[in-house]
Amino acid sequence: MDESYAKARNAIADALQDGGNCLDCGAGDGHEFGWLRQLVRLEPSQYHGVEWYTKAVEAGRGQGLNVVHGDLNAKIDFADEYFRCIFGLSVLEHLLNPCNFLRESHRCLEPGGTLVLLTPNISTFFTIALLLVGKMPSSGPHPDSDALLAQQETFRVSSENLKHDTETDTPVHRHLIVFSYRVLRTYLEMLGFEHVKGYGFGLYPFPNFTQKLFERIDPYHCHQMVFVARK
Repeated sequence: MDESYAKARNAIADALQDGGNCLDCGAGDGHEFGWLRQLVRLEPSQYHGVEWYTKAVEAGRGQGLNVVHGDLNAKIDFADEYFRCIFGLSVLEHLLNPCNFLRESHRCLEPGGTLVLLTPNISTFFTIALLLVGKMPSSGPHPDSDALLAQQETFRVSSENLKHDTETDTPVHRHLIVFSYRVLRTYLEMLGFEHVKGYGFGLYPFPNFTQKLFERIDPYHCHQMVFVARK
């Protein structure tokens, strides 16, 4: 995860080297702004965020950041070609209408602008193994029941410190629709994105010392994927 986030953040910084506005999708309290300021000269006025969790929006605005309450499943409330870079880090899998979000991202990017996505891959050897023994994919849609998590009927891969909110009205952590590497790349190209580049991170169950080699050989089955696409 650390390597995938570093790759995504560097891609965002590269896209903003010459200035321009950026949109942080699933912004939380705007914590990515702090990371980006370490990588590139970014003014608060250039940073915009969309978040649906009200308390996080209030926290971001309390820090003087342009974080607004919004639903990424619907129309993004910004003008056409407004952003130099749009990014969603670990957000695509939480959307009910992720394809609409990708279409809206294309609309809101200026010509030559960059979309950066970090999201889990449904097509992993780990997921395939779970399906073979009759379990639900840990990184995909699953029954919204904490009891099934407790009984390990759905395999938990998150930290023990992460408080699950599966049965709440507005679950933050539950994954809804998870793309495969091949399908996400294909859909970005269908939307008209050019120079679509995908990167895979974590190819299990191969040992750690082989990961970097196998990630390059077979990004299609890696656990996390980063896509960088230019309009």
